[in-house]
Amino acid sequence: MLDELKMFRPRKKVLIALLIVGAIPVCLMMYLLVNEDTLYPTYNDKSMSQTELKIVERMHEVEEQNLALRKQLSQNQNELLRLQMTLAATNDSNSSAKFKCVNAEPDVPKCEVIHVAIVCAGHNATRDVVTLIKSVLFYRRNPLHFHFLSDDVAELILRKLFQTWNVAEVQIGFYPADSVKPDISWIPNRHYSGVYGLMKLTLPKTLPSDMNKVIVLDTDVTLATDIAELWKIFRVLRGKQAIGLVENQSDWYLGKLWKNHRPWPALGRGFNTGVILLDLKMLREIGWMQMWRLIAEKELMSLLSVSLADQDIFNAVIKQHDYLVYRLPCQWNVQLSMNTQSEQCYSEVSDLKIIHWNSPMKLKVKNKHVEFFRNMYLTFLEYDGNLLRRELFGCSNSTSNQTQDVVINDHLEDDDCYDFRSERELVHRTHLYYLDYKVSSISEDDVTLVLQLSMDRLQMLEMICKHWEGPIAIALYMSDAEAQQFLRYAMGSETIMSRKNIGYHIVYREGQFYPVNYLRNIAISQVRTPYMFLSDIDFLPMYGLYEYLKKAIPMTELATHKKALVVPAFETQRYRLQFPKSKTELLSMLDMGTLFTFRYHVWPKGHESTNFAKWRTATTPYTVRWALDFEPYVVVAKDIPLYDQRFLGFGWNKVSHIMELDAQGYEFVVLPNAFIIHMPHAPSFDIAKFRSSSLYRKCLKILKGEFQRDLSKKYGIKALKYLSVD
Repeated sequence: MLDELKMFRPRKKVLIALLIVGAIPVCLMMYLLVNEDTLYPTYNDKSMSQTELKIVERMHEVEEQNLALRKQLSQNQNELLRLQMTLAATNDSNSSAKFKCVNAEPDVPKCEVIHVAIVCAGHNATRDVVTLIKSVLFYRRNPLHFHFLSDDVAELILRKLFQTWNVAEVQIGFYPADSVKPDISWIPNRHYSGVYGLMKLTLPKTLPSDMNKVIVLDTDVTLATDIAELWKIFRVLRGKQAIGLVENQSDWYLGKLWKNHRPWPALGRGFNTGVILLDLKMLREIGWMQMWRLIAEKELMSLLSVSLADQDIFNAVIKQHDYLVYRLPCQWNVQLSMNTQSEQCYSEVSDLKIIHWNSPMKLKVKNKHVEFFRNMYLTFLEYDGNLLRRELFGCSNSTSNQTQDVVINDHLEDDDCYDFRSERELVHRTHLYYLDYKVSSISEDDVTLVLQLSMDRLQMLEMICKHWEGPIAIALYMSDAEAQQFLRYAMGSETIMSRKNIGYHIVYREGQFYPVNYLRNIAISQVRTPYMFLSDIDFLPMYGLYEYLKKAIPMTELATHKKALVVPAFETQRYRLQFPKSKTELLSMLDMGTLFTFRYHVWPKGHESTNFAKWRTATTPYTVRWALDFEPYVVVAKDIPLYDQRFLGFGWNKVSHIMELDAQGYEFVVLPNAFIIHMPHAPSFDIAKFRSSSLYRKCLKILKGEFQRDLSKKYGIKALKYLSVD
């Protein structure tokens, strides 16, 4: 009898539990039937019974409670993380200490380097990554080491960007994407990121073997806090937890988005890989590369391809080896794709840490706080990156612009021309190839048009494109905000977007003078053709000049002789001009007074050596001699001397360059059937300063004298004639 009672006790407990569970829906229905509370005014449809209205009302109450529970769960997750961090701090502290701070969290030592890995390929991705980098630098208090898994294009752009940005305590490393393509190119991928969207899988193999942990970020995330706060979470990973991820905030991996939707296997809602903590040491120990490959091969037999690139494979691995994952609080990757429910993971936008624009539509996604997110993103997009060069105090391995400071300090500040001398030493932050660039083929006589401009000359671009069909290298002097205006302007122009052979190189504005020769040198450095035509943005080439020059180059033996081919320059005072289609038409317009030789009335010395009288009747190229202040627009080989960067703003920037070509023994040859026409525009800010400031003119004269003396030292006796120039 006693044994029967013992057996009945657990059955009795189960029966009671079932009765309680079963009573809940009964009580709920009774509550809905009996309760006579006022209904929501929204549901006044007379066709609905009182019971149905109460059920609808109760459903809304349950939804609100569910949302509150989700937010509470997120808060509990954060509190759990805080307690784990406190425990880690306690364990790491001196066990012999008499007193310990209960609420202590382990701080990242101020000089500990935080490692960040980013996959970046192509021109467009480099623009995205700059916004990401700005958000990281804005909040950071630690040295950083960025590791870029990149193609040749992104490496060229980012190397130049970081070299000229010159941010303190920031290192960069590059790892060629081509070296890891064999590891992942066999995987069929339907995601728009292509093969590059799979490369994060290879990071434990690709990154240095002595590197133990890394934060991995997509290019489309924006930080809203110090990245050291994320780095600290490595301290709470235990056992074989080697991957820190935020849960996916859409129903993608639940397979309910549409009929016959077959996602890859995942643990629950799965995880998003836009932000990852990777314990590289642990992953290497467990054979990560072989682990994910075997699982991917098995799943591909039935699923045939991945839809979300590396994310599908990460989730398939975690599904089978859930011990690998550490669940990051959702604020570390708030996902704004089209189907996410990110609003359910936080209560206040101030709680958020990282915003992830993981939709192809980016800023057009729908979210009740999307305006806040968009404004935060646009703030970093247009933020002046020069302000992020601040020092990190107390760390010895600074990589700031100390050398530049030493050079500048050599110039006495009481020198009247100190501003000119100091700005000559500025290294302007430079973003090469801001838009897509591709030259299909380059001939041995090919020539690139070299230009520079500021925002007030932007309207000339479309006309230049229509007059010159060949490659163009343009340096654009702009602020971060103006660069975004240029991007919108270019993307709205069918003429500009149809051209892929134009290299747009953004030089970010800094200082008080227009660095005209620095801009020219940046453009020249990216010329890929054997020859280049050095012009200015406010000159329109004659129609067909590109093809004409390609024929003239071999005829004038430019490949074997030091020659500069002079393209005669003209001007008009009319904003609307019927552009001449031939030399005959141009001569007719000269005779009628519609056109003039360039600057004949204000600066005749600049171009009179071209000998326009002879050009009128010339049918073959002819040689002219250099003369004082000669500054023609010329076609030259790519390997000529660069422009002297001491000349800023207005005055002597081209004259000095032509003078050095003459010192090197270049012959100036005028082309008989070529011309360019200067279009009228408002005076530049720098020419206005030149005209209004006696100090400006005085300093320009001093710089001219110094340049002439430097030229005579460099080229010896043959350059002595320049010393007599006033």
